[in-house]
Amino acid sequence: MSDLVAPRIGQPPENRRQQFVKLCWMSLWMIYLAYPVSDLVAGPHQAGARIAGWILLVLFLGCYALLVLRRSVSGGAGRWSPLYGWLLGAMLVIAIVTCFTLGDNWLALYSYTAVSGGLILPQRYAIYGVGVVTGLVVVTGLTLHSDAGSLIPITLSAFLGGAAMTGLQRLVRTMQELREARQAVAALAASDERLRMARDLHDLLGHSLSLITLKSELTSRFMDQERYAEARAQVDDIEKVSRQALVDVREAIGGYRRPKLAVEIAAARTALTAADIQTDTDPAIADPHPRLGPDEEGALGWALREAVTNVVRHSGALHCTVRLSEHMEPGGTRSLCLEVADDGGGAKKAGHGNGLTGLAERLALADGRLEAGPGERGRGFTVRAFVPLRAATGPVEEAVPGTVQQ
Repeated sequence: MSDLVAPRIGQPPENRRQQFVKLCWMSLWMIYLAYPVSDLVAGPHQAGARIAGWILLVLFLGCYALLVLRRSVSGGAGRWSPLYGWLLGAMLVIAIVTCFTLGDNWLALYSYTAVSGGLILPQRYAIYGVGVVTGLVVVTGLTLHSDAGSLIPITLSAFLGGAAMTGLQRLVRTMQELREARQAVAALAASDERLRMARDLHDLLGHSLSLITLKSELTSRFMDQERYAEARAQVDDIEKVSRQALVDVREAIGGYRRPKLAVEIAAARTALTAADIQTDTDPAIADPHPRLGPDEEGALGWALREAVTNVVRHSGALHCTVRLSEHMEPGGTRSLCLEVADDGGGAKKAGHGNGLTGLAERLALADGRLEAGPGERGRGFTVRAFVPLRAATGPVEEAVPGTVQQ
């Protein structure tokens, strides 16, 4: 299911559709209101008791909405507020009062109180709060001599509902911590990459700039001494050194800008997971291949990026598989094949877009080729990118293609 339909755990809805879906899930608990509502409609109560019952029921639902619905729609677990304690206490008082004045049909209100306690109370106290509410259900039911056939289901629903909310809150906190950890890892990786680039540029330019400085000072001395031939020779050397330094910098920057398979597969997993697409990847993609050149690796990196982008944006897929394997070409050479397959509706679209056309041109520059079309049995869409492997300098074991779940 796409994240446009349902919000991810621990995050608030991003649009009205997600908000509506979440409210529908939360509204499933309203089925237990059938007991108190039927008691107010058909129960043997006086008019004053009915009016008081409706007022207390509306107040109870108002507290429940403020605690659970509003909190769930806003997303995740937040900080404890004294207002939450007052609202939860009001729900518990209303449940007790209505049960002892209007009858055991109102025991269902304890279930809502347990759910609210499991969701609102601090994590270390939540399960104890749920236990207390469950105990009150049993005590109230036994005091009112409730039928075991109705008391046991209500007791179980109160405890299981509250415990489920307690577990959900722990899951929400864990997901938030994982997102924060992922952001921290990404920031550290970017910082490490900047430091590495700074070191490489220092190594590349430090010697060249020092040499240019020395030769410039020497040229100045030769000019003062009117030794123009030696000065011109030094200027020629400065020009050569500066040109070579410029070439080195461009090559270094080009290497950093060239996609790496290890980086692209990590980005692909993140993008597919964010789109709620199940990912099945070959772990060999992240390992360096001894016979894969940098230009060829860059071409495969672009292929992986473009293919995953198409899966996320256009396919509507629920599952995506990424494989890396070696192939023997008709001429006797070996090539490396990157395959990205999905189970979406891409096969129904005819022709290649600008993305695949540009990708084919990139692969051609690396002496590779692109194959794209419907998947097996005409389902989904498959992209295969081939690049040549360099000749082996010694005995090389053939790679056995495999697919391991992430």
